[in-house]
Amino acid sequence: PTSPAAAGCTATYRSAGQWSGGFQGDIEVTAGRTPIRGWTVTWTLASGQRVTQAWNATLTSSGSTVTARNASYNGTLGAGAKATFGFLGSGSGANPTPSCTATF
Repeated sequence: PTSPAAAGCTATYRSAGQWSGGFQGDIEVTAGRTPIRGWTVTWTLASGQRVTQAWNATLTSSGSTVTARNASYNGTLGAGAKATFGFLGSGSGANPTPSCTATF
């Protein structure tokens, strides 16, 4: 699923793999018509899911809400440019619909 354009960027989730008790997800962040200096993506995990590992972003969790912030090397994006990060999770359930907020 793709988030609507929000504050200068969109986020698209793609399932990169699923197995008994776990899954891998990739999220692509795309800048809008204006260059951005940073991005934050949030989504809600299904009941019983949790993130166990992530790369190309810094992830924090509070309850079922996950927040991903750009790494030092992939936050600045030109208009229309993309950055991708991934994560491993445990549990099963519906795929998340992420939302994206940009820093200008």
